[in-house]
Amino acid sequence: MAQRNRGTNLKPGKARQALTLVHPNAAGIDIGSASHFAAVPPDRDDEPVREFPSFTVDLERLADWLKACGVDTVAMESTGVYWIPLFELLDARGFTVLLVNARHVKNVSGRKSDVLDCQWLQQLMTYGLLRGAFRPADEVCALRSLSRQREMLLKSQARHVQHMQKALTQMNIQLANVISDVVGETGQRILRAIIAGERDGQVLSGMKDVRIRASKEEIAKSLQGNWRAEHLFALKQALALFDFIGTQLSECDAEIEAQLQRLQVHDGTPAKGKKRGGRPRNAPKFNLRELMFKMCGVDLTRIDGIDVTTALTVISEVGSDMSRFPTVKHFACWLGLCPGTRITGGKVMSGKTKRVANRAAQALRMAAAALRTSQSALGAYFRRMCSRMDKPKAITAAAHKLARLIYTMLTKGEEYTDQGQDYFEERYRERVLRQLAKRAEKMGMKLVTDPQPA
Repeated sequence: MAQRNRGTNLKPGKARQALTLVHPNAAGIDIGSASHFAAVPPDRDDEPVREFPSFTVDLERLADWLKACGVDTVAMESTGVYWIPLFELLDARGFTVLLVNARHVKNVSGRKSDVLDCQWLQQLMTYGLLRGAFRPADEVCALRSLSRQREMLLKSQARHVQHMQKALTQMNIQLANVISDVVGETGQRILRAIIAGERDGQVLSGMKDVRIRASKEEIAKSLQGNWRAEHLFALKQALALFDFIGTQLSECDAEIEAQLQRLQVHDGTPAKGKKRGGRPRNAPKFNLRELMFKMCGVDLTRIDGIDVTTALTVISEVGSDMSRFPTVKHFACWLGLCPGTRITGGKVMSGKTKRVANRAAQALRMAAAALRTSQSALGAYFRRMCSRMDKPKAITAAAHKLARLIYTMLTKGEEYTDQGQDYFEERYRERVLRQLAKRAEKMGMKLVTDPQPA
């Protein structure tokens, strides 16, 4: 009598399906800061595992060794940015390079303690058990690096604004209580005059712009302080650093403009539609909207809540080519904006979205939060979500809808047209009435609407 298979989930009479070779010419590389360990199939070399220092000449030697061993696919595991030089070198040499997630590798059972990481990567890649992380084209990667550099400069500049506000508060200069932005036109004139030696509140208040609602008397009263020398020195240095980073931002914007011009593949200019509001304060000085249109072929700023800076962040992280994402669901999953799929025994255990460090998703969440006061269909949708769930979940739901709109525009090349808040509310009313009518029919009743008075 045949003995049953124990410790397995196989049904009687059903054989276990054997693993097949998907990438027989695969290699695995464990990336380090000082050296890299590489493994090739055991039958390709007498020494199938080798260590290579991270110097460029050694990386070239590593690529030559992989080519001599007949390798065409490389899987590498790394944290930080140590993988970038080797990834770019191998990609330029014609290898298919995949950067795999270290958590995904650890989730595959069966690893032995005496096997090196590179050997384990090579074995898993051979059987097709690993998937590479998304990385856009080289031209988009250059734009992404410049966009991230610009974001870093903006954060540094914001810190120096806080230093200026701290120095003013320590001198009991309450300028921030009467002027909303101390680095605006009025605030800049007043601060530079203070650094130059002006202390008269009446003279300083005369520098206010006509758009400032506070009166000259209120501004002069807020400029009465102790004027301690050490705090004035801190204010002077903070303002100098603010100006220096402003110069760096101008240079970075020039590089971004040049890179966008290299990525132009479409002709024409964005159509003049409804007024999109003023230019965001931290937006580049050049015509970013037109350059983005010539790169993507569509005007993403027509979507309510998305301005030119948000569009730049999303496109610099993803690019305009969505072929790497088979469907819009794959795109939303990569962003970490889709509902979770924790299902056990046919029961949904959790629909919470996964936590990912994605700059594009963060930008879309900020754009979704700006829909709170928008008199558009998206604004009505966001307020409807806020009435059904807590605000963070509503922001994620609205960001998910924005991501789907962006994917549709980039894949189909169609412009977005807002149907308006009233259109959304009418469709919502019709949907609720249909649901109520079905429930009434199941209970043997009929739903009758009360005619509206003329």
